[in-house]
Amino acid sequence: MAFFTSEYECKLDAKGRLALPAKIKANLPEVSGNELVVMKGFDPNLVVYTMLEFKKIQSKFASLSDFDTDQRRLKRNFFRSVAPVELDSAGRFLIPKAWIDHAKLEKNVTVIGTGSTVEIWNPDLYDDYLIADSEEYSDLAKKFLDE
Repeated sequence: MAFFTSEYECKLDAKGRLALPAKIKANLPEVSGNELVVMKGFDPNLVVYTMLEFKKIQSKFASLSDFDTDQRRLKRNFFRSVAPVELDSAGRFLIPKAWIDHAKLEKNVTVIGTGSTVEIWNPDLYDDYLIADSEEYSDLAKKFLDE
Protein backbone atom coordinates (compact mmCIF):
# COMPACT_ATOMS: atom_id res chain seq x y z
CA MET A 1 0.00 0.00 0.00
CA ALA A 2 1.29 3.44 -0.92
CA PHE A 3 1.81 5.93 1.89
CA PHE A 4 2.10 9.64 1.07
CA THR A 5 2.98 12.45 3.50
CA SER A 6 4.28 16.00 3.58
CA GLU A 7 3.56 19.18 1.68
CA TYR A 8 5.26 20.35 -1.51
CA GLU A 9 5.26 23.51 -3.59
CA CYS A 10 4.95 22.62 -7.28
CA LYS A 11 4.18 24.26 -10.59
CA LEU A 12 1.77 23.48 -13.39
CA ASP A 13 3.28 23.96 -16.82
CA ALA A 14 1.53 25.94 -19.58
CA LYS A 15 -0.18 22.77 -20.85
CA GLY A 16 -1.65 21.90 -17.43
CA ARG A 17 0.85 19.17 -16.59
CA LEU A 18 2.08 18.55 -13.07
CA ALA A 19 5.30 16.77 -12.17
CA LEU A 20 4.83 14.82 -8.97
CA PRO A 21 7.43 15.48 -6.27
CA ALA A 22 10.18 12.84 -6.18
CA LYS A 23 9.15 11.59 -2.71
CA ILE A 24 5.57 11.09 -3.90
CA LYS A 25 6.72 9.27 -7.05
CA ALA A 26 9.05 7.07 -5.00
CA ASN A 27 6.07 5.82 -2.98
CA LEU A 28 3.93 4.86 -5.97
CA PRO A 29 3.43 1.09 -6.01
CA GLU A 30 5.06 -0.69 -8.93
CA VAL A 31 1.83 -2.57 -9.66
CA SER A 32 0.14 0.74 -10.50
CA GLY A 33 2.82 1.52 -13.06
CA ASN A 34 2.22 4.93 -14.59
CA GLU A 35 -1.55 4.85 -14.08
CA LEU A 36 -3.21 7.19 -11.61
CA VAL A 37 -6.73 8.48 -11.12
CA VAL A 38 -7.43 12.17 -10.55
CA MET A 39 -10.74 13.14 -9.02
CA LYS A 40 -12.38 16.48 -8.35
CA GLY A 41 -12.36 16.75 -4.56
CA PHE A 42 -15.35 17.52 -2.39
CA ASP A 43 -13.44 20.69 -1.47
CA PRO A 44 -11.98 22.96 -4.18
CA ASN A 45 -9.06 20.60 -4.73
CA LEU A 46 -8.06 17.47 -6.64
CA VAL A 47 -7.43 14.04 -5.17
CA VAL A 48 -4.96 11.65 -6.79
CA TYR A 49 -5.36 7.91 -6.25
CA THR A 50 -3.11 5.07 -7.24
CA MET A 51 -5.02 2.63 -9.43
CA LEU A 52 -4.90 0.12 -6.58
CA GLU A 53 -6.57 2.53 -4.13
CA PHE A 54 -9.14 3.63 -6.69
CA LYS A 55 -10.17 0.05 -7.40
CA LYS A 56 -11.15 -0.27 -3.71
CA ILE A 57 -13.52 2.66 -4.11
CA GLN A 58 -14.76 1.40 -7.46
CA SER A 59 -15.69 -1.95 -5.89
CA LYS A 60 -17.91 -0.14 -3.38
CA PHE A 61 -19.70 1.61 -6.22
CA ALA A 62 -20.11 -1.66 -8.09
CA SER A 63 -22.42 -2.84 -5.31
CA LEU A 64 -24.82 0.08 -5.86
CA SER A 65 -28.04 -0.57 -7.73
CA ASP A 66 -28.88 0.97 -11.09
CA PHE A 67 -32.54 0.55 -10.13
CA ASP A 68 -32.36 2.99 -7.20
CA THR A 69 -32.57 6.69 -8.14
CA ASP A 70 -30.26 7.98 -5.37
CA GLN A 71 -27.64 5.31 -6.00
CA ARG A 72 -27.68 6.03 -9.74
CA ARG A 73 -27.29 9.76 -9.10
CA LEU A 74 -24.39 9.12 -6.72
CA LYS A 75 -22.60 6.89 -9.25
CA ARG A 76 -23.19 9.36 -12.07
CA ASN A 77 -21.85 12.33 -10.13
CA PHE A 78 -18.92 10.45 -8.69
CA PHE A 79 -17.63 8.91 -11.92
CA ARG A 80 -18.06 12.10 -13.95
CA SER A 81 -15.52 13.72 -11.62
CA VAL A 82 -12.89 11.03 -12.19
CA ALA A 83 -10.16 10.99 -14.85
CA PRO A 84 -7.58 8.25 -15.38
CA VAL A 85 -4.16 9.74 -16.18
CA GLU A 86 -0.71 8.38 -16.97
CA LEU A 87 2.67 9.64 -15.89
CA ASP A 88 4.91 10.47 -18.83
CA SER A 89 8.64 9.70 -18.93
CA ALA A 90 9.32 12.93 -17.00
CA GLY A 91 6.91 11.91 -14.21
CA ARG A 92 4.25 14.43 -15.25
CA PHE A 93 0.55 13.97 -15.89
CA LEU A 94 -1.95 16.16 -17.69
CA ILE A 95 -4.75 17.56 -15.54
CA PRO A 96 -7.99 17.99 -17.52
CA LYS A 97 -9.11 21.62 -17.94
CA ALA A 98 -12.39 21.13 -16.04
CA TRP A 99 -10.43 19.70 -13.09
CA ILE A 100 -8.07 22.71 -13.13
CA ASP A 101 -11.11 25.00 -13.09
CA HIS A 102 -12.76 23.06 -10.24
CA ALA A 103 -9.69 23.43 -8.01
CA LYS A 104 -8.99 26.99 -9.22
CA LEU A 105 -5.42 25.95 -9.99
CA GLU A 106 -2.94 28.40 -11.39
CA LYS A 107 0.77 28.08 -12.03
CA ASN A 108 1.72 27.51 -8.37
CA VAL A 109 0.10 24.55 -6.62
CA THR A 110 0.47 22.84 -3.27
CA VAL A 111 0.70 19.04 -3.27
CA ILE A 112 -0.06 17.23 -0.01
CA GLY A 113 0.39 13.59 0.86
CA THR A 114 -2.68 12.50 2.85
CA GLY A 115 -1.87 8.87 3.59
CA SER A 116 -3.26 6.73 0.78
CA THR A 117 -3.99 9.70 -1.53
CA VAL A 118 -2.40 12.94 -2.70
CA GLU A 119 -4.23 16.27 -2.79
CA ILE A 120 -3.55 19.15 -5.17
CA TRP A 121 -4.54 22.65 -4.04
CA ASN A 122 -4.40 26.26 -5.07
CA PRO A 123 -2.05 27.60 -2.33
CA ASP A 124 -4.32 30.62 -1.77
CA LEU A 125 -7.28 28.34 -0.94
CA TYR A 126 -5.39 25.62 0.93
CA ASP A 127 -4.92 27.53 4.19
CA ASP A 128 -8.69 28.11 4.44
CA TYR A 129 -9.18 24.34 4.77
CA LEU A 130 -6.56 23.73 7.44
CA ILE A 131 -7.27 23.61 11.16
CA ALA A 132 -5.75 26.81 12.53
CA ASP A 133 -6.66 26.26 16.20
CA SER A 134 -4.54 23.68 18.05
CA GLU A 135 -7.39 22.99 20.49
CA GLU A 136 -9.78 22.18 17.63
CA TYR A 137 -7.09 19.93 16.12
CA SER A 138 -6.72 18.12 19.43
CA ASP A 139 -10.50 17.76 19.85
CA LEU A 140 -10.89 16.30 16.37
CA ALA A 141 -8.04 13.86 16.98
CA LYS A 142 -9.74 12.69 20.18
CA LYS A 143 -13.10 12.45 18.46
CA PHE A 144 -11.92 10.34 15.54
CA LEU A 145 -8.86 8.52 16.85
CA ASP A 146 -9.72 7.73 20.49
CA GLU A 147 -12.33 5.09 19.74
